[in-house]
Amino acid sequence: ASGLAFLLSNSVTKSLQTIGDKLKELRLGKRNEKLDWPDDDEIGGLVKQYNRTIEELDRSAQMLAKSERQYAWQQMAKQIAHEIKNPLTPMKLSIQHLQRAQAENHPDVKNLTKRVSKTLIEQIDHLAHIATEFSTFAKVPQAITEVVDLGESLTGIINLYRDSRKIKIIKVFPEEDSTIIADKIQLNRVFHNLVKNAVQATEDEEQAVLIISIKPKNGKYLLSFADNGKGIPLSAQEKVFTPNFTTKNSGMGLGLAISQNIIENMDGKIWFESVVGEGTTFFVELPQNRL
Repeated sequence: ASGLAFLLSNSVTKSLQTIGDKLKELRLGKRNEKLDWPDDDEIGGLVKQYNRTIEELDRSAQMLAKSERQYAWQQMAKQIAHEIKNPLTPMKLSIQHLQRAQAENHPDVKNLTKRVSKTLIEQIDHLAHIATEFSTFAKVPQAITEVVDLGESLTGIINLYRDSRKIKIIKVFPEEDSTIIADKIQLNRVFHNLVKNAVQATEDEEQAVLIISIKPKNGKYLLSFADNGKGIPLSAQEKVFTPNFTTKNSGMGLGLAISQNIIENMDGKIWFESVVGEGTTFFVELPQNRL
């Protein structure tokens, strides 16, 4: 009797321990496994309740994810509407001004038409840019991979700022080639965005400096973009890669969100470290050999 009681107690204890371990592993939004129990006893009742809880949790996670997506798209739609209104206003005013000038037989209507046409073209280009940004964020284009030399790509971008007095860019590259398999256009988009952000972050500095480095590390390349700008406030740091977030007076706040998508699709990582008043360093980690 004692032996039978011990075996029964041990069996129940192990079953409860299994249920306890599974309860500890429960995560919202994660695939949680159901339990199997052959007998319709007290333990079976617990297992059934656990499985029902799993189903309810999965439904709640799906509803939450759907709600979050809807909220994100709602906010994005508001931002898109706001951005579209900005160029539409000067376009409307310019056309109305031209209409009045024509109605009043203005003597300089020809030159006025040229100026209005130029304004309209600029604003149309701005609208096209908004559409492109939104489209790129919604779906990163299919990657067209090729051999990319990181040093060469970054040097090409740095040369665009060579004659700029706004910032001094220092290269710290290895002597050997730093090549990876990647989509060169998408990668350059990320680099452009990081350099442009550094330039804007250091606008108030007397001597703005950006140090760009490439370091081979454990089968990967670690790239860093370190500026001596104003830094990112602690309250804003967790939102940096969030769509629709920006610390600037212009733009849609999609640049870093798009950059994160691109880098993650290349099996890489992007993150940053920032100290207010001292500067910000963005890091990009990419695999050396990605086929």
